[in-house]
Amino acid sequence: MICLSKRSDVDPFFAMDVLASANKKREAGEAVISMAIGQPAAPCPLIVREAAERALKDGHIGYTDSLGLTGLREKIAAYYEQYHRLAISPERIAVTTGSSAAFNLAFLTFFDVGDRVAITRPGYPAYRHIMKALGLDVVEIDTKGNGLLDVKMLEEQHSRAPIKGVLFASPSNPTGASIKPEELKNIVEFCREHNITVIADEIYHRLNFAAPDTTALAFGDDVTVINSFSKYYCMTGWRVGWMVLPKNAVRAVERISQNLYISAPELSQIAAISAFDATNELEKVKDTYRINRENLKKALPALGLKLLAPMDGAFYAYCDISKFSNDSTEFARKMLEETNVAATPGIDFDTLEGKRTLRFSYAGSPVAIDEALKRLDNWLN
Repeated sequence: MICLSKRSDVDPFFAMDVLASANKKREAGEAVISMAIGQPAAPCPLIVREAAERALKDGHIGYTDSLGLTGLREKIAAYYEQYHRLAISPERIAVTTGSSAAFNLAFLTFFDVGDRVAITRPGYPAYRHIMKALGLDVVEIDTKGNGLLDVKMLEEQHSRAPIKGVLFASPSNPTGASIKPEELKNIVEFCREHNITVIADEIYHRLNFAAPDTTALAFGDDVTVINSFSKYYCMTGWRVGWMVLPKNAVRAVERISQNLYISAPELSQIAAISAFDATNELEKVKDTYRINRENLKKALPALGLKLLAPMDGAFYAYCDISKFSNDSTEFARKMLEETNVAATPGIDFDTLEGKRTLRFSYAGSPVAIDEALKRLDNWLN
């Protein structure tokens, strides 16, 4: 038998397992409603598809510079000027094969094997899994269910044993909660004072319903920000994201990217240039999320599924299911089997407390979400 590496022994991404089960039922002709995956139901904008079509007709699709097309990097820089009033040089921007590649590049650039890197619990499971595969020492900071990091939590963790870096998302996955600007500033300043590398996951920016987005870049050019075209821009399968880097990290990211990925797909990059010009269409999609959010805020607690965090942004509701079960994996399996509604077990996001939680994605159509709520009401009550 061929031996496998220790680093390959990572936990599965349960959301993807649920998706596979839901797809199997759908292929068998069952009327499945998936609220398991953070994937917009809407197609990517028309202008994006038209740009890709023109590029395909031209036929010259190949490698790009490892840091990405100049035109796309300039468009991303213009986005920070327009939405955040920040002058970000395109030379600090790296285009990546989705945000997933950006996390790999960040971890390899900033940390060595054995370095202690903090993340929040609950949090996006791939952080933990990638770090483990790369030999990093994952330090989980308990946020009491809401996914929000604050400077006191960070101070306490760092005082126990120094950490080399911290990664956090705002709005959060799985909760949708957002870090307040003053708290974000405190976190960045504490990390600067203690030489802790800051990586901010901002892939749910422009999907904040409670307040305007605040980027960690507003508090210094020594932070690394990761973003993606997958969520707000409805381009999950195009696999294109970006990083904004401290100047001294750009060449290191470029070298590693050259060897691991060569470049993000040129077709996707060409298409993504047009995504910033699709705001009118994308805001209409966001309006459907707003409708779903309001419905879930009322309906889920009424069903006995208590919300564990404010649904500030992203498109998630994170619920306590302990009234019905203390085994979120079995609860999600049974719910899919008996109602054809799929959701993600909380064990994905929190290996300690996640047995009593469930994450619902409301990135689907209002009609589908309404139907899912009716099915859950009949099933639970």
